[in-house]
Amino acid sequence: MLIIPAIDLKDGKCVRLKQGKKDAVTVYSNDPPATARKWESCGAKILHIVDLDGAFTGSQKNFNSILEIRKSVKMIMQVGGGIRDIETADKLLSAGINRIIIGTSAIEDSGFLVEVCNKFPGRILTGIDARDGKVAVRGWEEISSIEAKELAKRIELIGVSGIIYTDISRDGMLTGPNIPALQEMVRTVNIPVIASGGIATIEDINNLMKIKNLWGAITGKAIYSGSLDLREAIKLSKEQGVRSKE
Repeated sequence: MLIIPAIDLKDGKCVRLKQGKKDAVTVYSNDPPATARKWESCGAKILHIVDLDGAFTGSQKNFNSILEIRKSVKMIMQVGGGIRDIETADKLLSAGINRIIIGTSAIEDSGFLVEVCNKFPGRILTGIDARDGKVAVRGWEEISSIEAKELAKRIELIGVSGIIYTDISRDGMLTGPNIPALQEMVRTVNIPVIASGGIATIEDINNLMKIKNLWGAITGKAIYSGSLDLREAIKLSKEQGVRSKE
């Protein structure tokens, strides 16, 4: 299981939101590239970036900051937030972003999801953000009637390369991940599932590693607040990988 640090961008700054609420903002850094280099120095191989302004407005607002991060690190970068047309997808992937994350459009515009998966095979992830098993859209401001697992089955057939599953009620709360929901999601699809939301401690990492076939885990607030040591978490996941090969 890969440990993936997160950088959430708002107004060009590195921030975290509590439960996705845009008025519950904590600014952690005015220098996102420096933050990215810090996580890379801890051994991270993948960096998860969300353009929060893009998620709320529907159009990318932090492209320049994303470019600066891209120039600063060698990590694989996956970017989401406000990617709702083929031009934005092309712009990011052409700029050296390795993978992009489609959220709202996976529900509201399946034609776009089909188009982008066909044009950029192997480079499209879908973010499924849920509260009580129902999918949330538009920066988590709206809860749809769609079941998370039903959406997962649908988008797997379309051809996405993986799913980032976030339990909104846990995100930014440091209350621990929703293990049963993650287990169900991993069982539902055959593509990689990445956990997000609620990870607070090294014990949470241990619990996630017990989920068979869980591909990765994104951590944000925990590594910024210091309740989780990123270097320690990455070391633990590597040790698990060695044991599984023995």
